[in-house]
Amino acid sequence: MMPDGYYSSKKSDDICEDVCGQQATCTALSMSRLRCLLQGLDLKTFIFLFVIVPTGIVGIYFHGQKITYFLRPLWQSPPKPFIEIPHYYHENVSMETLCKLHGWGIRDYPRRVFDAVLFSNEVDMLTIRWKELYPYISQFVLLESNSTFTGLPKPYYFAINRDQFKFVEPRLTYGTIGGRFRKGENPFVEEAYQRVALDQLLRIAGIEDDDMLIMSDVDEIPSSHTINLLRWCDNVPHILHLHLRNYLYSFEFHLDHKSWRASVHRYQKGKTRYAHYRQTDFRLADAGWHCSFCFRHIKEFIFKMKAYSHNDRVRFSHYLNPKRIQEVICNGADLYDMFPEEYTFKDIIGKLGPIPHSYSAVHLPAYLLNNADKYNYLLPGSCRREDG
Repeated sequence: MMPDGYYSSKKSDDICEDVCGQQATCTALSMSRLRCLLQGLDLKTFIFLFVIVPTGIVGIYFHGQKITYFLRPLWQSPPKPFIEIPHYYHENVSMETLCKLHGWGIRDYPRRVFDAVLFSNEVDMLTIRWKELYPYISQFVLLESNSTFTGLPKPYYFAINRDQFKFVEPRLTYGTIGGRFRKGENPFVEEAYQRVALDQLLRIAGIEDDDMLIMSDVDEIPSSHTINLLRWCDNVPHILHLHLRNYLYSFEFHLDHKSWRASVHRYQKGKTRYAHYRQTDFRLADAGWHCSFCFRHIKEFIFKMKAYSHNDRVRFSHYLNPKRIQEVICNGADLYDMFPEEYTFKDIIGKLGPIPHSYSAVHLPAYLLNNADKYNYLLPGSCRREDG
């Protein structure tokens, strides 16, 4: 029974109950309840909910990758240290003495050497590499696909520029492979597919047991005297990683001495597989150069950023802006605005900021220095790149 003698059997609707002691209409109820909620919040809670939380969400969206890399020491331990092999060399020291200094014997004749690479579009780097290694290579083996690791179509750049490499033609085994163009697939799957095809191309090239095989990317260049040493010395480890000087954009920006993926193998039929990961604990010190993203044209930077296996690092479209890329190159900064990939906070903090400029061009590939006018962009003091 209700006031004035009116009775209703209909249950009261909670939605239309009093709000803060005041009768509210259903249409105003939402705003009323929000006001009640806000009246119950103190200033600290208000700041947390409406300032700190949104700021945190935006920060994670734009800088989540940075945060992950900075906290890497908390969730990932450093890999097992390499067993470092000291590297002895001087042009006036005999090969017999050099082999002896390394604890190795001397052979009656040198091994055959095969240099095998997967090729994308690094025409200048390939030229410098092959000119450096030419005197000691028995067979140059190159495989090219019409697909990037990320499944983007591309021309056969080596075929287009093949006339520039006539000097290796008598010793060249060249092969092409069609891409699978699997959208959404992990880029490392396509990369592994192409490396397996390179194994087959090596057999076509005639590689045999105990021949020496260089496994490295085009921009990971062993020094010629390193390869000459390893082909002449006996009892060299069956697999040996090469410790390369690590450069970024050009030989002006010396990043560190931590490049190690390049390797040399004494080939064993049925056992040796072309790969680009750690395969042994032995590493030969100071054995060459790794010049990453060392391109002449801005468009080549953009192509690689979209094409190689780590294309997920292009998180925002402005990363591909040519003006930004040029500024990043000249400043020695990071193309992806990332923190260093290190395993200790000490190493991360020590490498924060741009790479210092280096003004040393001592002990660089001979062909590069002999053709400095043509490859000026790779030398100290020439960070500007061509647009075309």
